[in-house]
Amino acid sequence: MTLFQRLDEHHPLTGRLAMAVEYDGTAYCGWQRLNHAASVQASLETALSRVAGDRVKVHASGRTDSGVHATRQVVHFDPPASRSQKAWVFGVNANLPRDVAVRWVKPVPDDFHARFKALARRYRYVILNQPSRPVLERANVTWCRDPLDARGMHEAAQLLVGEHDFSSFRAAGCQSKTPWRHLHFIEVHRHGPLVVVDVQGNAFLHHMIRNIVGALVSVGRGEQGADYLARLLALKDRTLGDVTAPACGLHFVDSLYDEAWGLPAEPLGPNLLAFLGEWTGERPLPDCPMVAVRRGRPVAEAAMAGEGGDD
Repeated sequence: MTLFQRLDEHHPLTGRLAMAVEYDGTAYCGWQRLNHAASVQASLETALSRVAGDRVKVHASGRTDSGVHATRQVVHFDPPASRSQKAWVFGVNANLPRDVAVRWVKPVPDDFHARFKALARRYRYVILNQPSRPVLERANVTWCRDPLDARGMHEAAQLLVGEHDFSSFRAAGCQSKTPWRHLHFIEVHRHGPLVVVDVQGNAFLHHMIRNIVGALVSVGRGEQGADYLARLLALKDRTLGDVTAPACGLHFVDSLYDEAWGLPAEPLGPNLLAFLGEWTGERPLPDCPMVAVRRGRPVAEAAMAGEGGDD
């Protein structure tokens, strides 16, 4: 597997296209286009429209909040004009601000959908745990000056794995119809001064990960015991929960799809964690109905897997 692949510049791409986008969310209100503030979606659609010579609308694998970053936001769009792979990547990047970039583009079948065909989403929350404030990393980590017990945080987090009602960890303004989500895994590890919360699920509620991290930090500081997150989960009441961790430490690092779509594999971000060496899609997904259906198995067969999952 290589990071360097030649971009074709001779054959115009036709039909639906999938694209991976990386961005620093510091200056944006989030992914979704809004009339009153800057968004990543608006910047990308403007750049795509300039290259296509006509209006382009994109559909994303998920929405990120204000200030949240992404290293593998997958989108799809139906281009109004044919351009080569190189023209899409280089041309769009030339028209994007420096805090947003296209990583790759690939033709996909017309029934591919960046959101509705996604099997899972994965995030990494990065905490710089040292006495002095960050300088070079200040835009993409959260600083905690108090010593954190990463092992204790990891043990407390394991009680969240599986399918649960995450009402205690959803924002008051969350618009999801259901608080139920399936957490595939959540891990907390220390790498020198970095404490990384690595979490994957079928989908996430508004502020869900940041609220989980806020509670985990209380455990890491020794202010709460190992059963703290389990107690919060059982309460099903956000007003009794902990603080919301800052957005700057959160990175959307992967959106997983069935291998049949043939989307490129690439190392998980952010790049300051490249030493971990994990590439996308290496971990097995749970055999739950949502994953089964999106892999093309019949609904009745998927229901026999024994777990529900809402996206």
